[in-house]
Amino acid sequence: MISCTEFIPAYSELFRTLHRLGGATAVRDFWAYLSETYLTNLRDLVAEHGLRGCWLYWSQTLNEEAADFTMELDEEAGLFRITMHHCPSKGRLLAATHFEAYSDYCLHCDALYRKILEPLGFDYDIDFSRCAEAACTVTVRQSRAAAVPQERVSP
Repeated sequence: MISCTEFIPAYSELFRTLHRLGGATAVRDFWAYLSETYLTNLRDLVAEHGLRGCWLYWSQTLNEEAADFTMELDEEAGLFRITMHHCPSKGRLLAATHFEAYSDYCLHCDALYRKILEPLGFDYDIDFSRCAEAACTVTVRQSRAAAVPQERVSP
């Protein structure tokens, strides 16, 4: 069986092709489709377990990808964070010399996961400032709007 990291160059080339054919909109539309269709496991885990669902999901997927990462979960503070010390996907693309990687490859993480988490009452933030080093930080917080009980207005 081929590992998930073996597909990274193919994903990158698919994103480049979609961009060439339909621009950034075509790529974003594809990412939205992937999120809606294939991330039901993340949606279900977070719907059932809240922030702990993030921990359950990414502890499995990031280990399968052999990522070098640290996760933090503070349910009392409403915080989940992944510090990606080395992303094997981006690292593979940075090391490639036989093809040109899709320049906005890392943006798929934002597009896929924000679409799942925000409707469930979480704020999703990703720091891309270290992408050139195959590193990033994802922070998921309980939304302040969701955490603050709404006042009831009597009719």
